[in-house]
Amino acid sequence: MGSSTSSLYSSLAKTISSPALSQPCDSGYSPNSDLDFHQDPVDPLGLLRECKEVLRNRPARLHRTFVQTGHWDSKQMQIRVMQWNVLAQALGEGMDSFVKCPLDALNWPERKYLILEEILTHKPDILCLQEVDHYFDMFQPILASLGYQSSFCPKPWSPCLDVENNNGPDGCALFFNHKRFQLINTTNLRLSAMMLKTNQVAIVATLRCHATGRAFCVAVTHLKARSGWEVLRSAQGSDLLLNLRNIAQSVGTEENSDVPLIVCGDFNAEPTEDVYRNFATSSLGLDSAYKHLSTDGKTEPPYTSWKIRPSGESCHTLDYVWYSHTAFHVHAVLDFPTAEQIGPNRLPSYNYPSDHFSLVCDLCFKDLKPV
Repeated sequence: MGSSTSSLYSSLAKTISSPALSQPCDSGYSPNSDLDFHQDPVDPLGLLRECKEVLRNRPARLHRTFVQTGHWDSKQMQIRVMQWNVLAQALGEGMDSFVKCPLDALNWPERKYLILEEILTHKPDILCLQEVDHYFDMFQPILASLGYQSSFCPKPWSPCLDVENNNGPDGCALFFNHKRFQLINTTNLRLSAMMLKTNQVAIVATLRCHATGRAFCVAVTHLKARSGWEVLRSAQGSDLLLNLRNIAQSVGTEENSDVPLIVCGDFNAEPTEDVYRNFATSSLGLDSAYKHLSTDGKTEPPYTSWKIRPSGESCHTLDYVWYSHTAFHVHAVLDFPTAEQIGPNRLPSYNYPSDHFSLVCDLCFKDLKPV
């Protein structure tokens, strides 16, 4: 299916020959990958055209549209946020057992272009990713060439390392457009539960918007998967909320103001779980952006992940974009394909690279004009 040759891609993302990094986030490994200002910029439209050319023999990508919420002033600056569990390559090919997905659909030489196509199509200002196991040889160099600054935090005991010919540990990655934001601080967290360190991580970056001068914190996380671990997920969420409160307060004290939050993640939890309720009722004043897709404004989408494994079909709402509702308006959210559009074999597929859909929303600061 398609072609995997690319002079442009090869020049940007040469394979890293150094050993894979497997240190946990609190081991002293702090990969704040500052933008390489000596790197030649890449035309995003040209790269998008290249993606389409490589994927020309695959089915067309799933069609999605933005749903406007009505909360927007044309004078206000929008911030486009993208949340996505991209599916670690090692897990997709070696462990996840997608029984209806042909193995050929998961081959990395083409699947990486499907991932890039999704990102380039929506052009997020802030990009929060989970299950990233090709950070150094794909995501970081390509997105740096497009103007993104980034951080990466690997899991301490990534299951990717158990897969033969893996590309190192998977983890969370956070990218932001350096032309729109200034990095104030980054904190990598290894989440705790019942005072014990766990295998799940988070990144919290404090950014300042160049257009408004406003500071805010953005976080990305990936909580423990599978049923039976609800209590652990709840504890991990509580630990993240505590860290967010401390970080926001420290920045707020310096600026003498409350610092708003954007929290993205694969929480591996339905809205019925305690971890969801804890975020929804937190004193941090968080709300879920994707409730704006519902007619009542109170209900999450019916699914953000849909796959078929040997145990059967799995259709769940697991991914969220939380935001400080007193600080931000939600202007628009990207909707989801229908069951008919997705197809009977579900995700991943030849025309969608992950078992999770990306979540994309446009936020703007309330009552704040450009400076």
